[in-house]
Amino acid sequence: MIRFIIRRLFYGFLVLWGVVTVIFFLFNILPGDPARMLLGQRSDISSVEAITKELGLDKPLITQYAKFLNDLSPISYHNYTNVESYWYLDELKYGSSLIIIPIDGAGISLKFPYLRTSYQSKRQVSSIIAEAFPKTLLLASTSILIAMIIGILLGIPAALYKDSFLDRALLVFSSFGMSIPSFFAAIIMAWLFAFVLADYTGLQMFGSLYSVDDFTGEKYLDLKNLILPAITLGIRPLAIVVSLTRSSLLDALSQDYIRTAKAKGLSSFRVVVFHGLRNALNPVITAITGWFASLMAGAVFVEYVFDWKGIGVVIVDSLEKYDLPVIMGSVLFISVVLILVNIFVDIMYAALDPRIRLD
Repeated sequence: MIRFIIRRLFYGFLVLWGVVTVIFFLFNILPGDPARMLLGQRSDISSVEAITKELGLDKPLITQYAKFLNDLSPISYHNYTNVESYWYLDELKYGSSLIIIPIDGAGISLKFPYLRTSYQSKRQVSSIIAEAFPKTLLLASTSILIAMIIGILLGIPAALYKDSFLDRALLVFSSFGMSIPSFFAAIIMAWLFAFVLADYTGLQMFGSLYSVDDFTGEKYLDLKNLILPAITLGIRPLAIVVSLTRSSLLDALSQDYIRTAKAKGLSSFRVVVFHGLRNALNPVITAITGWFASLMAGAVFVEYVFDWKGIGVVIVDSLEKYDLPVIMGSVLFISVVLILVNIFVDIMYAALDPRIRLD
């Protein structure tokens, strides 16, 4: 098992390195001058040259790539004494660090990954992501919880009443839910429940996690604004959970141990819930775990439609302003989350089925 985990971690590292490489070279071949973006209307030749030198844009591309990897790595090489050095460890950028191996004014350090600084707000990208990610995490967690609970509750009767009208209706719903794009579903949900039926639902098209009390002026947690984006984001995983629960439960109910349980005189409820459903949920849970990471990546469109201030809105705003460090940092962060969750799912599969460890 240890060898399996190490192998999956190594593969995950290779994937992450590939993502970092693609992102760096992709964004560095795009047109536009970051120095002029930073200076705006105040740009002049001397100022542009100074910013270009500060950003290291006057260096060869391969040197910039090495510096990019060095900034992202928690174990990195830096110069500690020469302020003019391209590899100088600026504590205002990198924060506190721990010198592991000193090498004549330079050395190997242990630090937090540095995701650069926003061109527009001048804030560190890591702080922007740290502010937005909890909202995306809350949205994705709520969506996957809704999908799991409702999906399992709908999948059970679909399996028990196979080929009935209810079963066929749920299959149609599953097909429709899996095929509808998230951005289209978001627009329809926002228009229908927050505009046409707003007087009856009391829901808002644009809402934040916090609302302000009209009398005291204090902020309070308003989970009502979470309903529409969470349901919208959860439509596709809900449809998949319904279909997967139905097929897994049908397969479980056809096994010999189910017939043995019925022969012992156990009630139908105990046979279905404690024997059938218990064994049928393994593939459902592992699929839900994998979908959780995908939801955080797919929340971009839903967050933008509902103006939910998560990573999705941050990415769209950065694209509009051509704020490359924020875009690159956000994409890298989402990639890391996807890779880590996939590794976790692989380990969970291996724990449930030892045959997978032999692959």
